[in-house]
Amino acid sequence: MPKVVGLITSNYSVKNPSPFVEGIRPVAAVPFLGRYRMLDFTLSNMVNAGIRTVGLIMPDNYRPIIDHVGAGKDWGLDRKNGGLFPLPGSSFGTSRIGVGGRFLIRDFESNREFFERSNADYVILSSCNFAYTTDLNELVKSHIDSGADITLVVYRSIEDSKDVNAIVTDDDGNFAGLKSGCAFGETAFMDLAVMNGPVLRELLDWYKNVDHLDLFEAMTQDLSMVDSKLHEYQGYVAPIFSKAAYFKRSMELLDPKVSKQLFQPDYPVMTKAHDTTPAKYEPDAHVSNCLVSSGSKIYGTIKNSIIGRACIIEPGASVTNAILVRSVHVGAGAHIENAIIDRSNDIAEGTEMRGTPESVLVLPKGND
Repeated sequence: MPKVVGLITSNYSVKNPSPFVEGIRPVAAVPFLGRYRMLDFTLSNMVNAGIRTVGLIMPDNYRPIIDHVGAGKDWGLDRKNGGLFPLPGSSFGTSRIGVGGRFLIRDFESNREFFERSNADYVILSSCNFAYTTDLNELVKSHIDSGADITLVVYRSIEDSKDVNAIVTDDDGNFAGLKSGCAFGETAFMDLAVMNGPVLRELLDWYKNVDHLDLFEAMTQDLSMVDSKLHEYQGYVAPIFSKAAYFKRSMELLDPKVSKQLFQPDYPVMTKAHDTTPAKYEPDAHVSNCLVSSGSKIYGTIKNSIIGRACIIEPGASVTNAILVRSVHVGAGAHIENAIIDRSNDIAEGTEMRGTPESVLVLPKGND
C-alpha cells in the first residue's frame, strides 16, 4: 500500500480581505456555518482518506489555528507515529499568481525535512479556501493509474473570482499553466493536487534559486519534463476568498438540498469539540430556516441566518439573512439584516444594522 502524506498551506493572503479576516485571523481559522473553521474541510478529507501524517504550514498570526486544532486530537492525529505537524511558513512571496501564491517553494524547501522523514510515495497538497468533501483515495488511485508525476484537481467555475486561479491548457487539453483570476465557465484550480514524493523533492532541487515563486507557477517553464494531468471534481465546492463569497456560500448552505451535497455521511467533517449546552429556544422565539449553534439562547426572531455559539437574541430583536459568528448579544428591539457580526459584539437595544445582499454589512470583532 503506498504511503501518502498531506501538506496544507495557510500562510497566504487574498486580494480583497474584509474586516472579518484582515489582521484578525488567517483564512484557515475563519468560522464557517456556526460550527466549523475553513481548515476543517481539508483536514477532514485527508483524515477520512486514512492519511495519518499531515503537515500544516502556518502563517505569522498562527494563534487562532493552534487554538482550534491543538495537537489534532479531534481528527485522530494526536499520535506517536505520524500525526499533525505545525510547520513554520514564510512571509508572503512575490508570486504573480494570486497574492504571494498558495504553494510557495520556500515554504516547502524550509520544511524539506518533513518530506524526507515521511519518505512518502505521494504527497497531497492543499490550501484552506475551498469547502468541499471528497474521497481523496479515489484521487490518489486516479493519479497512480494515469502514471502522471502530478495531478491537479479542477472544477468548472460558476462565478467570476479574482483569487481563484484558472487552468491554462494547450490545444490537446493538457495542463499548460495557471493564470490569476477565473471567469464564469472557465476551468478553475481547486488548490488541490497529488504529486509523486520523489518528484516533489526533485522539483525543490530545481527551483531552490527561485523560491519566492509559487510551485505551480515555476513548473510552467518545465512542463516538458513533468507529466501533469487534470482531474475534474464534479461535486459541490465553495471557494471562499471574499466577504461576498463567504456570505453567499453560507446563505446557500441553509438550503438542505445544497447542504446535503457538502455534508455527506461517508465523508464526515470533523471539528474541535466544545462542551457546551444545546441551544435554547424560549416560548416566544420565532425561528425559520436557521443554523443555531450550541450555547445560544433565542428569545426573539431569527430568519435565514447562521447563529454561532453562545449568542443571545433578546425579546423583540430580529436577525434576518445574517451571520453571527460567536458570543454576540443582540439587545431587545434591535434589528440586524444582511450582515456579518463577528464574535464578542454587543448590539445595543433598538439598534438598526442593515446591509444589502449586494453590499453586506460587516461588524469587526469586538472585545473578548
